[in-house]
Amino acid sequence: MAKGHRSQIKRERNAQKDTRPSAKLSYARVSVQKACFVLDAIRGKDVQTALAILEYNPRYASSIIKKLLQSAIANAENNNGMNTENLYVAECYANKGPTMKRVRPRAQGRAYRIEKRMSHITVVLDEKK
Repeated sequence: MAKGHRSQIKRERNAQKDTRPSAKLSYARVSVQKACFVLDAIRGKDVQTALAILEYNPRYASSIIKKLLQSAIANAENNNGMNTENLYVAECYANKGPTMKRVRPRAQGRAYRIEKRMSHITVVLDEKK
């Protein structure tokens, strides 16, 4: 069991919390592999460059990630009072979500399984020093 009073434990846990602005999209209907192609292109870039990359990227995941990045920028402005010119993409990653299983009819009465994969995408911003 943990030592100390419940409020003390919560205070210690909140002190270790990450204060960087972020946005998370759960259950995005795109596979992790396809989302990572786009996320790798914007990792470490400043937000204006990242938005420009996402605007002209032909992949489907780029439209989803663009909205997510805009949400993270809005969180930084409104919740943390940060200036958008100093922001850059510190972290961005996609984790595996649940998989929808579907059936595709095949020859001679057989059924093949189709897996429609989902992912949880997270974008974390930070200010340049």
